[in-house]
This record gives sequence, C-alpha cells and structure tokens, in this order.
Amino acid sequence: MGLVVMTDPVFWHRVQFGFTLTFHYIFPQLTMGLALLIVILKGIGLRTGKAVWNDTARFWIRVFGLSFAMGVVTGIPMEFQFGTNWAVFSARTGGVIGQTLAMEGLFAFFLESSFFALLIFGESRLGPRRHFAAAVALLAGSWLSGYFIITTNAFMQSPAGYTMDATGTFQVARLAEFLFNPWAMVEYLHNQTAATVTGAFVMAAIGAFWMLRGEHQPAARVSLKTGVVAGFIAANLVAFPTGHMQGRMVADRQPVTLAAMEGRFDSGTHAPLAMIGQPNVAERKLDNPIVLPSLLSWIAYGDFSADVRGLNAFPESDWPTNIELLYYSFHVMVGLGTIFIGLMSLALLWLWRGRLWNARWMLWALTLASPFPFIANTAGWMTAEFGRQPWLIYGLMRTVDGVSPTVHGGMTLFTTLGFAGLYFVLGALFLLLILKEIGRGPATAHS
Repeated sequence: MGLVVMTDPVFWHRVQFGFTLTFHYIFPQLTMGLALLIVILKGIGLRTGKAVWNDTARFWIRVFGLSFAMGVVTGIPMEFQFGTNWAVFSARTGGVIGQTLAMEGLFAFFLESSFFALLIFGESRLGPRRHFAAAVALLAGSWLSGYFIITTNAFMQSPAGYTMDATGTFQVARLAEFLFNPWAMVEYLHNQTAATVTGAFVMAAIGAFWMLRGEHQPAARVSLKTGVVAGFIAANLVAFPTGHMQGRMVADRQPVTLAAMEGRFDSGTHAPLAMIGQPNVAERKLDNPIVLPSLLSWIAYGDFSADVRGLNAFPESDWPTNIELLYYSFHVMVGLGTIFIGLMSLALLWLWRGRLWNARWMLWALTLASPFPFIANTAGWMTAEFGRQPWLIYGLMRTVDGVSPTVHGGMTLFTTLGFAGLYFVLGALFLLLILKEIGRGPATAHS
C-alpha cells in the first residue's frame, strides 16, 4: 500500500498543489484584510485630521506591500501547475475557469498593483483626498481579485452556467449565471470576513507588542483599537451569517460532504452536532463523541427535527477520500473561530473600560494569537477542498481523470521538494523583513 502511494501521480499532484496553495494563501488573506483596514485608518485620518491615523496607515501599507510581493511570487507557480500537473483538467475546463483567471489577471491584479504604486510613491503629489481614493481603489482591486478566484473555485464546487459537449469539454453558456453562482457569493462573503479576521488579528498583535515594549505608543493605540474592533465584528460575521450560510449550502448541494465533516455515518432526524470525537471509518462510527442534540438538523435545514443523511446513505465511491482529515480540518476551523469570538469580545470589553492599554496578560494574548487566523483559514480551505473530493468538478469530473498523463509521481515529488526549499527561504526572508519593519515602526516607515 505504501509503495502504491509513493508512486501514485495523482497523490503527488494533489500534495504539490495543496502545498503551494497553502503557502501562497498566507499572503492574500493578509493583504485582503489589511486593504480594508488601511482604508479605515486613512478614512478616519482624513475625517479627524489627526496625523497619527495616517502615519499608522503608512506603516501598514508597507506591510501590505511585502505581503503583496510574496503573494505574487508564490502565486505564479500555481498558474503553471494547471498545465504541468493538471493538463487534462485544463484542456477540458479552460473555456470556463480560464475566463475568471484571465479576469483576475487583467482587471483585478493590475488595478491592485497600479494603485498600490500610487499609495507608496504618490502621497505628496495626490494629496490627502486622492490618496484616500487610491486606498479605496486598492481595496477594490484586492477584493475583486479574491472574487474571481473564488468564482473559479465555486464552479468546481457547484458548477453553474456551463455547457459540456460530447467530448467532455466545458464552455461558459450563461456568463451571469457562472459569475454570480450562489455558491461563489456565499463562499466569497465567508472568505472575505475570514481574511479580515487575519488582518485585524495581525494589526492588533503588533499594536499590542508595541504597547508591551513601550514603543510607538500613539500608533500602537490606533492599531490595537482598530484591530480589536474590526476583529470582533469580523469574527462574529465569519460564524454568522456567512458560516451558517456556507453550512446550509453544503447541506443542500454536497450532503455527503456534510456527513463527512461531522463524522456522521447513520441517517436520522434530530441530528446532533459533534463538538469533538474521532471518526472511525473502518467501523463506520464516531468514537468518543461529545454532541449538542438536534443542532446539526437546525444548522443544515433550519429545523431541529430535520432528517440529515449519513455517509451510509451514499455510495462509498462518492465519499470524500480522506474523511479523517476533512473532519479534523473542519473542527479546527470551527474551534479556532469560536476562540476568536471569545478573545476579541474580552479585548473589546477591556477596550471599552479603558483598561486594555495596561492589561499585560491581554496584550500578550493578542500578540500570541496572531498566527491562529492563518491556521483557521488554512483549515477552512482544507475543509472545502477535501470535501469536494473525489471530484475536480463536483459530480461531473473526477480528480483521477484530470491529471497530466505524462508527468509521473517521482517527478512531481522532486519538484515539490524544490518548492519546499525555495518557500522556506522566501518565508524566512519575509519574516526578517516584517520584523525589521516592526522594529522601525510607523515613525520611520515613510522615510
């Protein structure tokens, strides 16, 4: 069995794309979150006339720039992998997914990069109002880029607006239906609020770090206040309504995925929500479960007595290919999301009481919490992608039918190791540059 896995090209194609995607998405989630927060900082600075808001925005624009550059560098290999690793998939679906990928590159990326250059170099020439407008345009480009990518993914999750000919080749038949796929709309709202959580936690963490060190106090207060308020709002929106809407969408269009996410094998009414447990696929049960009675029925269908089908109601060939990893990814995402709500609620209470600035334990908690939104977002994407398996285009094209027939597993493993080494160097360089910027602080960020 182990030898089969080691030589299976499908396995290694999935590993390589999953690895490069996971590393790449560290950066877009931060830039999309920071783009919104930069607009807020500059907007408040423009309205109040207080220089500290604009000074703080300059610092975060530099952090945005470093993350944006890393996102571009790490995103390029993924584009090539569609042709090198997934040639059959690209040939059959290029008429559909090629549309949104091209739109992302031609419209959103150039909008984002052009106005980012104006933000960095054009403040003195543009003046406060037009510089603020450039920040708004940057936000539009950043979030539009996210929408085109998510629309591409949504077609793979719940295909809409397409036609397929006798050879199995897909083309766009109804552009509006394809671009405004209900799955894309819901997934986009959920993803963007989650990205805002990442940006807010990072902003609050650096503000808290400066407070602990007694450095850059005015900007530290602005970053901490903005991060906590935005983090509280976004963390709640991730859970409800966007997360709830996403759950309903999965229940409606991918019921077998919902069953695997919950480790549910048997069907029945009043379905409980599993808070914890270990899926035992061999014996088709969830070991050591702690559940909330009837809650899954309500989440999935809005009725505490609704019948929720288990995995046994579906052919085993349609089950997600790694139920255990799907189950744990989903529960890590939900568990961390719940912690985020609790932490930001407590921080907001301390902020409202005016005690946050001196509560060192809370400042340390906010500082140390900064990596966890990245983990939660990664777990969320793992949930979506493991849940879609064994399909590339859900219900229409299986993963095993989309790989490049001439690229063997050993070649893919070799290049994956190369990516790992290169990304280690890039990651270390990114951390070094970010730590350098944090040390310099906002006072010298524009010098």
